[in-house]
Amino acid sequence: MAQQKIVPNLWFDTQAEEAAQYYIDVFGTGRVLDVTRYPEGAPGPAGSVMTVEFELAGQRLVGINGGPQFPFTEAVSFQIDCADQAEVDRYWDRLVGDGGEEGQCGWLKDRYGLSWQVVPAGMAEVFADPDPARAQRAVQAMLGMRKLDVAALRAAADGVPGAAADGVPVG
Repeated sequence: MAQQKIVPNLWFDTQAEEAAQYYIDVFGTGRVLDVTRYPEGAPGPAGSVMTVEFELAGQRLVGINGGPQFPFTEAVSFQIDCADQAEVDRYWDRLVGDGGEEGQCGWLKDRYGLSWQVVPAGMAEVFADPDPARAQRAVQAMLGMRKLDVAALRAAADGVPGAAADGVPVG
């Protein structure tokens, strides 16, 4: 694996190793690269996992067991670029279904509280339509969605009645 200049570090209470394995399973690709343990006299219990370095879909990350002081917020999220609606559905259903929480406009929190944006291919082009009315209709449709549906966004851009949301009201 090529050296990565910037490595995201994710602060967990005590679940860094469990989370790394979970993410590897969700994405179906990756591996744990290294596990370090707290030595005697450190802030964590001696011998317990301090950090887990792992690779996820070609991205190197580090999970840190630092305690409950710093929970995740939506101020930082990871975007999952999906090839099609089936891939959107798979990631969304898995991350929400395993104890996560739906958000608005394609955002969700997984069971650890980490925020993800599950984005279908083609969404950006709908919002960048040269016709401002089409783009606005697509954006308005997105604002009514939880899980994004690019076909519904395109239909809304086209002005198709009832093509606004995935059927799950926001709010």
